[in-house]
Amino acid sequence: MTINLDSQEPVIRETRLGAVTGYQGTVGDLACQAGGCRLKNRERGFTQTTSCSSGCAQALLSQIRDAAVVNHAPLGCAGDTVAQNVTNHWGEYIRRWPYSNLPVLNTNMSEKETVFGGGEKLRGAIREAHRRFQAKAIFVTTSCASAIIGDDIAGVADSLKEELAIPIIPVSCEGFRSKVWASGFDAAFHALFQGIIQPPRRKRPERVNIINFWGRAKDRITALLGRLGLEPQFIIPFASVDELAHISEAAATLTVCGTLGTYLAAGLEQRYGVPQVKSLPPHGIAGMDSWLRELGKVVGKQAEVEALIAEEKARIAPELAQIRSRLQGKRAVLGMGPGFGHGFLGVLDELGLDVVRAVSWHFDARHDYGQCPKATQQLAERQDGLPFSVGDQQNFEIINLLRQIKPDIYFSRHVGTAVWAAKLGITTVAVTDEYSAFGYQGLIDFGHRVIDAQLNRSFAQRLSSKVKLPYTEWWLSQDAFALLKAAEEVG
Repeated sequence: MTINLDSQEPVIRETRLGAVTGYQGTVGDLACQAGGCRLKNRERGFTQTTSCSSGCAQALLSQIRDAAVVNHAPLGCAGDTVAQNVTNHWGEYIRRWPYSNLPVLNTNMSEKETVFGGGEKLRGAIREAHRRFQAKAIFVTTSCASAIIGDDIAGVADSLKEELAIPIIPVSCEGFRSKVWASGFDAAFHALFQGIIQPPRRKRPERVNIINFWGRAKDRITALLGRLGLEPQFIIPFASVDELAHISEAAATLTVCGTLGTYLAAGLEQRYGVPQVKSLPPHGIAGMDSWLRELGKVVGKQAEVEALIAEEKARIAPELAQIRSRLQGKRAVLGMGPGFGHGFLGVLDELGLDVVRAVSWHFDARHDYGQCPKATQQLAERQDGLPFSVGDQQNFEIINLLRQIKPDIYFSRHVGTAVWAAKLGITTVAVTDEYSAFGYQGLIDFGHRVIDAQLNRSFAQRLSSKVKLPYTEWWLSQDAFALLKAAEEVG
């Protein structure tokens, strides 16, 4: 499976990876259909608001240390920047850096630009971003408005490259192109291939690329890989333009989330021969075993890896047994993105929880290396009958499900769904940090967090007693998937 890294924009996930946003069945059936190329999308007769790919692209690119982003869009499309700025401050806090605001400008497209074109306004915004931020690269993110009217963003960027003497790179992330917001990750990484990543000057056998979101556990990962004689290069947030230019020199690429990293990891292997480590996400025991063992094969350090795994497992075994005894049999529901969530179901199993339903925000039938995601394959082998559905954070379905199932605890990757579970009186754990349950000690730490949540249920119970849900009994008393239409074949 080859990615076209020379095209102006990446192919969307529905076409490239057979991604779907509508499915209802079991994990085993989902994996079977994905493996046999029979997976079909199911549209909805009704949908609630959801995210778009623009936010994912901007969240990554705006946190490159010495780059800037110009969002060519109406002002509302920059609304996500407020939350992204908070995340940026959090990342700066854990690195003990001074606070700074994200270097993002919006062209504030109005009715006039949507009729007569916004090229001149965009040209002025790029010059202003260069003056204000002294950036080493400027990314120009698109929007539905700028794409629909056909503004020549690439032409404007090319006309300014000589004047500003830095890379100015269009990023095709308009929301209407794809229903899978993770397509924005691909658009951001495609932009790196278009104007930032350089051929290797020399190979660095000690360097390992780590594709992640915010890198809170960077000190732990540095220490972990240091035991194997390796050093990490974290991608993208808080990396510099120069660091990203040379990620082609690494010995391998790991990712903390398959959904996030599939495009960049596969592209680095395809164009520069940097091996992609094809493993489970590094959460819990099974995930970290897979992450390290596959890395060990790529860099030729299998013996060192096995010694490390044996030591760590022996160290946590007594405490893990105590945690399992306290959580055994608690009924859980999980709602997360597929790359993270399918691996995290293994974490809940290792903690002794009884997962009775899982939901993912979309599903990629295959990753860019051409196979069904490993986490999905292993999940199907372990829990093939687990009820499973796919929906892009359609809260009306999730609330219906949770009200009927009444689990002891709900695990969510995104607080947008977690708050609704709490309003139903259900204890909720929002797993916003990608390094929650990271590896062996992370599993122990996360287990204690779940126990604490189970012991402190009064908040959700009191919230439930005070809140009136916006959904009527008409909806809540019927099948949660009543508005899913029949399957249609994806491209």
